[in-house]
Amino acid sequence: MAEDDKEDELESGRMPLLDHLVGDWHVTRRFGSGRTAQNTVHAEWVLNHQFLELHYLDVATPPKYEAMVFIGYDNTQKRYVCHWIDVFGGGFSGLAEGTSDEAGRAIEFVFNYPAGKFTNRFTYDPATQSWTSLMRQEAKGKWKLFAEDKFTVAARK
Repeated sequence: MAEDDKEDELESGRMPLLDHLVGDWHVTRRFGSGRTAQNTVHAEWVLNHQFLELHYLDVATPPKYEAMVFIGYDNTQKRYVCHWIDVFGGGFSGLAEGTSDEAGRAIEFVFNYPAGKFTNRFTYDPATQSWTSLMRQEAKGKWKLFAEDKFTVAARK
């Protein structure tokens, strides 16, 4: 796809890369400490196809973790935006700016928290039709792994 065509789609509210994220997913999260957690994610277009909403929910009963993530595109500034809110409250909610890579298979968001920068890179693998979310945080000038999420399509009911 030509660069002009990609810009036209983004300006119209279409984000073709993110169309591959729509659906129901099983997510295995591996934290930097080695601990793992299991989540489900339901992703769908909302608000006139302006945002992709990802609803994360821990598989525990009752769930210990829940998050709502909204990804959109700001066509005036030519950048993606990500609003992340979860059960940890307003002090940990974030608004990030993001850009896509040259291949058009990943979007990396940068959150600027008081304790340092935090990145979340969503990468699509067309061969396996799966996603990875790599989260890193900056602490005392050094980057370290916060967590890595592996998305696999949830079993159809």
